[in-house]
Amino acid sequence: MTISFELPERIAQELPMIEAVAENIMRPESRALDEREHERPNTFINMMWPVVRDQQKRALDKLAARAEGGEAQKRSGPGINNLRMTLTVEMLSWGDVGQYLCLPMSLLAGAAIEAVGTPEQKERFLRRFAEGDDPVWGAMAMTEPGAGSDTSAIRTTATLDPGTNEWVLNGEKIFCTNGKLALDESNGIVVVWATVDRSAGRAGMKPFVVEAGTPGVTVEKVEIKHGIRASDTASIVLKDARIPYDNILGSAEVVRPDKRSTQGFKGAMATFDASRPLIAASAIGVGRAALEFVKAELAEAGIEIPYNTPYHELSAIQADVLEMEMQLKAAWLLTLRAASLLDHGERNSLEASMAKTKAGKAVTWITQKAVEILGPMGYSREWLVEKWMRDAKINDIYEGTGQINTLIVARRILGYSSKELR
Repeated sequence: MTISFELPERIAQELPMIEAVAENIMRPESRALDEREHERPNTFINMMWPVVRDQQKRALDKLAARAEGGEAQKRSGPGINNLRMTLTVEMLSWGDVGQYLCLPMSLLAGAAIEAVGTPEQKERFLRRFAEGDDPVWGAMAMTEPGAGSDTSAIRTTATLDPGTNEWVLNGEKIFCTNGKLALDESNGIVVVWATVDRSAGRAGMKPFVVEAGTPGVTVEKVEIKHGIRASDTASIVLKDARIPYDNILGSAEVVRPDKRSTQGFKGAMATFDASRPLIAASAIGVGRAALEFVKAELAEAGIEIPYNTPYHELSAIQADVLEMEMQLKAAWLLTLRAASLLDHGERNSLEASMAKTKAGKAVTWITQKAVEILGPMGYSREWLVEKWMRDAKINDIYEGTGQINTLIVARRILGYSSKELR
């Protein structure tokens, strides 16, 4: 059976505009923003805010219309939103991944709210991303000191005060992408994962929406990083931070009729099912940038890449470039499948982890190989190749490290639990 890779018409029309932003707005500022870490990519932010704001408004208006029974009928067939977002992220990351991460929108906070929030919560927390002239950011805070990829070891607590019907949050979160932009530089939100019952393990984990301006919430520092230096990565401290009871996403009940119950953790995984294909797409954008640059430089030096020549007749460089292309396309196909399953309303936990694992490893290798092929100039700061190599590695680390996602894939394929295969 032939598989069609033809893009839906709407996406095909949008991509050239996104490419223009990546090429003409992001790339020219890429080096300067890398050199001046923590400087905001204001040109990109101000250009994208009206676009993403109006997209969010249309999505919320549709949700409201459905709730009121005003929408005649839902469009038949699978959706395209996840595929559309995947292609957009790939293209913007081709332009500059650090700037893309500063995209003013709800991002992971929105993914969590969309995954487990009620219609009322979606309207209350996401409306701010759909109106106004000032950009707004969302973020997710899960990682903690001492609990990197082991989310079951989270120590941040959420205690219900029955007198005021408020949750009281205490703890510390680190490596929160866009945490400062969300809390200090806009009227944003951060979805904070905390435990309501440590004895319940993962079943006690719950997501809470913390809004900017909440007393007791402070951004302690922003990280100095190896790559994605235009991106905002913050540490957040919560000290007796009080939020309304209704700011919890999903049920507050800790359901554990047996030791296998992990309802709270499943909420986190539902968020990752949507976000991991996007991390993979971002990695592929960086890898494509490096690959295209290498091929252009080789072509200028008179070295062509033959596609119909037996492998043993290729030069070492030609074989390397073809291997780079193969790795990139394999990761891209896995990513498209993970995104497409979501658009078809199907579970994609396995495919999301497969795409994220493959893309993270592939882009790390591809960008290192690009530097290697280009020699001293590849290592110099005159070209962006060395920056792409630094930007690439994070894709193998955040949203679950490559090792963690490899374990997830193995457990699902082989049928082992997390206790049986660790």
